[in-house]
Formats: sequence, structure tokens, C-alpha cells
Amino acid sequence: MKIVAIADVERASLTTGFDPERMRGVNMILSCGDLPARYLEYVVTMANIPLLYVPGNHDTAYWRHAPEGCDNIDGKIVEVDGVRIMGLGGSQKYNDRVYGFSEQEMRRRAIRLAFQAKLTGGVDIVVTHTPPLGYGDLEDFPHQGFDAFNTIMELLHPLYLVHGHVHMEYGRIPRVIDHPSGTKIVNAYGTYTLDL
Repeated sequence: MKIVAIADVERASLTTGFDPERMRGVNMILSCGDLPARYLEYVVTMANIPLLYVPGNHDTAYWRHAPEGCDNIDGKIVEVDGVRIMGLGGSQKYNDRVYGFSEQEMRRRAIRLAFQAKLTGGVDIVVTHTPPLGYGDLEDFPHQGFDAFNTIMELLHPLYLVHGHVHMEYGRIPRVIDHPSGTKIVNAYGTYTLDL
């Protein structure tokens, strides 16, 4: 299965320069947040394949206008073509204007889903907005990851954890990191293609 993950910045290759041939063989699109609803609507319309998303810290406008034709998987486990996917959106809550959580709040959300996953066959991919603490995150509080995501990987051993939030231009940001659990952590900033 071929999956395109997107996050944080709009890519011309998916809008004005959209080429259907580039999407040939792609089965699904995963959005890791901080993308306008209209952009996701355009992408899902042109690609004509499932687009699943979690909201990023700047996606509070989704509460007024959710991306039409796309599936919000925040706080859910879904299955598409035999691939099981868990979604956890948001970032550290660094002010009241962002979609964010404290570490304790995210841990409660994550553990509830992890137990559900354990009882129903696990997950192949975890889609988050922020990275796990210590793996591709930054030292400043708004860009720190959640330790709860490390716990999920240790409990479930998904193939991938795909996130956004940390922009590549912020510095020497690794695109792919191997976690001790065996999970590959992927920063989907812009676009990134996964092959399962």
C-alpha cells in the first residue's frame, strides 16, 4: 500500500501543479495537521482517494468549517483497506488560542486508544500532529513532543508514527527516525510517501 502523508505547508504539486500521474498507485492520504480545510478539500477532490486527518495546533477553524470529503481521525482508530490507523491531533497547550493538551491530558487520550487497539488487533500507523518527546521535537515548549506517544509505540509497535508541526527549515531536522520500539517516526512536513 502506498500512502502520501502531508503536513504544515501547502505544496504546489498538490494544487496548481497537480498531476494525476503522480498519485497513480497511491491508496490514501494522511494529513498531520496545520493545513487549511480548503486545501484538504481540493486535494481529496483531485486525488479521489481517502484523506484522513488530525487537526494541528493552528486548526481551530476546523470547528467552524471542517474539511469536507475528508475523515477526522482525531481520538479514533480506523481501518482502511486492511491498514489500521490511530489519530491524535493537537500540540502542547502553550496558550488558549491553539488546539492543545497538557502531557497528562494527552496521556489519558493516548492510553485509552492504546487499550482499545490492543483489544482489537493493534495499529499499523499512528498519525499525530506533534512528534514524540525526544524524537524530532524541539526544546522550546510549543514544539516539544508528547511522551505519551513513546508509550504508545512501546505498547503497540506500529510500523510508523507520522507527524508534522516541526518545520524542516527550523534547523537540522531529521525526516525519519528509528524509535527503540521498532517504529519509524516520519516528519511529514510538506509531503512524504510511505510504502507499506
